[in-house]
Amino acid sequence: MVALSSNGYFSPDDYLELESRSDVKHEYIDGQIYAMAGTGGIHNIISGNFYMALRSRLQNSGCRVYFADLKVKLKEGRRFYYPDLLVTCDERDAPSRAFVNFPRVIIEVLSESTEGFDRGKKFQDYRTLPSLWAYILVNAQQYLVECFQRTPQDFWLLKSYEGLEAIADIEALNLAIPLAEIYATLDLPALVDEVGMETDLT
Repeated sequence: MVALSSNGYFSPDDYLELESRSDVKHEYIDGQIYAMAGTGGIHNIISGNFYMALRSRLQNSGCRVYFADLKVKLKEGRRFYYPDLLVTCDERDAPSRAFVNFPRVIIEVLSESTEGFDRGKKFQDYRTLPSLWAYILVNAQQYLVECFQRTPQDFWLLKSYEGLEAIADIEALNLAIPLAEIYATLDLPALVDEVGMETDLT
C-alpha cells in the first residue's frame, strides 16, 4: 500500500467522505490513508468464483456476501480495510452502509505484494472482531486454501486444503466448497509458468 499523505492526519469521517468520492480504493490505518493496489486476472477470477459459490449456497440463509467494494470497520473506526470477499449474517450490517461492522467470514486472495500484510498485521486486526468466525486465505499460485477458524475457546485453528480434489470446510457457515469450484477455468501451474508470479498493479 502507498500512503496518500505522509504528513497530514485524516479523521475517520474525513476518510469516509474522501472515499465516497474517490475512483480509487483506499484503506485507512490510524489517521493515514493508503492507496490500494489493483488486481490481476487470476486474482479476479478466483474472487469471482468464490463469490458465486458462496452466494448460490447462502441465498435463503439470512447471510449476505460482498465482493471487493465494501469496507470492514475495525478498532472503533481507527482502521478500515477492504477484504476481497466477506460474509455478514448480522441484520445490523444494512446493505445501504459503506462498511460492515460484524463480518462472520473474511476472505483474502493472496498476491505477492500483499501476502505478508494479509497474513500478519491485517489478520491481527481482524481477530479483534468478536463477530469473525473464519478468516480464509486463497493462494493464487497453487491450488491451496487456508481456513483459520475461531474455536469456542477463542483460539484460531488452521485447516489447509490443497489440490483440486480437496473440499474446503467452512464451519462458520456450515458449508463445504470444492477447490475445483473456487479455481474453475484456471490452470494455475501452466499460468504461473507462462507469466511468472502474478503481481498487483500499482
